[in-house]
Amino acid sequence: MNNIISPNMLKTYDECPFKYYLRYIQQISAPQKETPFEKGKKIHALANYYLKGYDISKLERTLSSEEFSVWQKLKTNEFYNKTYVNSEYNLSCKTNGYWIGGRIDAIVKDENTYYILDYKTGSIPKEPAFDYQTMIYLLAAKKRFTDIKTFKFVYIDLKNNQNHIIELTDDLSEEYEKRIKTILDKIDSTKDFSKTCTKYCEFFKLCRFS
Repeated sequence: MNNIISPNMLKTYDECPFKYYLRYIQQISAPQKETPFEKGKKIHALANYYLKGYDISKLERTLSSEEFSVWQKLKTNEFYNKTYVNSEYNLSCKTNGYWIGGRIDAIVKDENTYYILDYKTGSIPKEPAFDYQTMIYLLAAKKRFTDIKTFKFVYIDLKNNQNHIIELTDDLSEEYEKRIKTILDKIDSTKDFSKTCTKYCEFFKLCRFS
């Protein structure tokens, strides 16, 4: 396991080890149906341009009324309007012999606190504090920005116009390291990738005949 392990890779393994095997070990691509979250791509791109200081007025005029409403919720969000650090940023670190990381939506700050922002046009995780995205990005931020004392992960729930905030404590950091090591050791030692197929999986037809 030499590549950087992303939150989606770990979520895929939890969902179906065989799907993980096909996608990330055999590197087989399968067509995916368009999801309700496709509109989020446009909002994410717009948000990135806005934070970087580009003139987005023409892009705003291309938004549908629904997209514009979502964009206004993000544009006026208290965390989105803190001091800009970076956006669409690759953040990674090494932990327990493994490289973990991925691309975050944005990092902003105030005083001595860094906030990792994740915009959600759909649902937020059921357990935000222990979602792989939360755990990996908070650990990576802590190891990348060593001069900063406080890190918080903020899910900006644009569907319900709410913020869900997780602050990284020493106890959480220790628990995150433990949980991530456990699943990575399991993946690393797995020889039999079991199937937990569903008909909604893009690999379903391939899986049936494997």
